[in-house]
Amino acid sequence: MTSAWLIGLPLIAAAVVLARVVTRRGRSGMVILAGIGGLLMVGAVVLLVAALTAGPAGAAATATAVGAAKSAAAVSATSSGSGALLGAAIAVAGSTIGAGIAVAYAGAAALAIMSERPELFGRAMVIVGLAEGIAIYGLIIGIILIGKA
Repeated sequence: MTSAWLIGLPLIAAAVVLARVVTRRGRSGMVILAGIGGLLMVGAVVLLVAALTAGPAGAAATATAVGAAKSAAAVSATSSGSGALLGAAIAVAGSTIGAGIAVAYAGAAALAIMSERPELFGRAMVIVGLAEGIAIYGLIIGIILIGKA
């Protein structure tokens, strides 16, 4: 796992340098980056669909009837477990992104109102805390789904 990150690190650095060079071109550079992002998104969706529709890699073809039933049960359990983990990841990631956006806007508004009326600190922090609660809800759902895996 660590070696994959070490191999990918120069690629990430190259992508950052490429993005910096392309964005210096102005509006046409941003169009190029948007096109590259769209192509990467389409490729990711294709890989996701291929991964979700792929069956076992020929392991059941060589097994006996009893072994085939056991392997089918194992594949079913593994796929449902992986689905729960994928759902947990989506729940945590989505709620965290949403909470970040909500806290950014609520926090900016809270700082603006506190600069004019400092006595409203408590009320402003309650609003920011409510926005942060979105991430906690996603984390709870993620923990429940991991427990089901």
